[in-house]
Order: sequence, then structure tokens, then C-alpha cells
Amino acid sequence: MSSVASVLVDTGMRPEECFRLPWEAIAWVNGRDGTLLVTHGKTAAARRVLPMTPRVRNILETRWANARKPVEGWVWPAPTRGHLEPSSLKKQHTKAIEASKVRPFVLYSLHHTFLTRLGESGCDTWTLARIAGHSSISISARYVHPSDDSVLAAVERLGGHNSGHSELG
Repeated sequence: MSSVASVLVDTGMRPEECFRLPWEAIAWVNGRDGTLLVTHGKTAAARRVLPMTPRVRNILETRWANARKPVEGWVWPAPTRGHLEPSSLKKQHTKAIEASKVRPFVLYSLHHTFLTRLGESGCDTWTLARIAGHSSISISARYVHPSDDSVLAAVERLGGHNSGHSELG
């Protein structure tokens, strides 16, 4: 299911958070492209609101329209337990990996890919922790590696505000 992988890599949700996403958790009018409310996760901090990218919105709107615009139920339904389960997706994922000749990876690594890209983009640790649903910023700090240029730029943004006096004094 390439659409699941796209949602994972564009939102940073953990696979189990994505699988348990209900239609009621989608707000089409919030933010620029809508938001997703994550209600289940590893910790209390996992309950959070995530913005949708245009690609995620397109994927979910298409699924929603094809499902006849439900107001409740699972975004990723499954005939057995209600929502998509990791075991259901594992076989499809394995087939896709074999067909594409991509080096094997687990779906959870898309969560790490998103957070690494977010950290490399200059996102601060506190914001990354909120987006990731981390209960501790020490976990989020693993993804933030400021370059020498970004450290210099941060200090330059302070300007004279940090000196406590004007240039005349």
C-alpha cells in the first residue's frame, strides 16, 4: 500500500498510529491542507494534531470519496479486526520491496526518515518532540544536528538584544 507509506513519510506518524486513524480524526478545514488528530500512541504525548501535506490530503480525500464520504470508521479498514494490522500489510510490503529491488526496510523506518528530515531542516528539538509525539526531548534531540552555519545564524538573529546596552553606551 503505497498510500500508507506516503502518509507515514509525510506525517511522521508511527505505523500503528496510521493504521488506527479514524475518519473522525480528520479535519479538512484546519491549517493549510487540514489536520489529523492522533489519538493512540506509545505515550500520552502521542496524542497530537498533525498538519496534512498536500499529498496526504489528496490521498485521504480520494479514499474518503471512494468510501462514499463516511463520517466515522477506519481510514484503513480491514475485514478482520476493523482497521489495518501490521501483519496484513507485511506481505504487501515484502512484495513491493522485492518488485522494486529496493533494499529491505521496515515501515517504522519511515517515521525515522521523517524525523531526520525534519531535524535536518532546522526544526528545533521542542517542536520536533511535539510533532513526533515524544514524551522526552532527549529522544527528539537524536534527530537534531545543528550545523556550524545554523548555530552562527541563530546567534546573529539575536543581534544587539543580548548585550543589555546600546552601541553608544
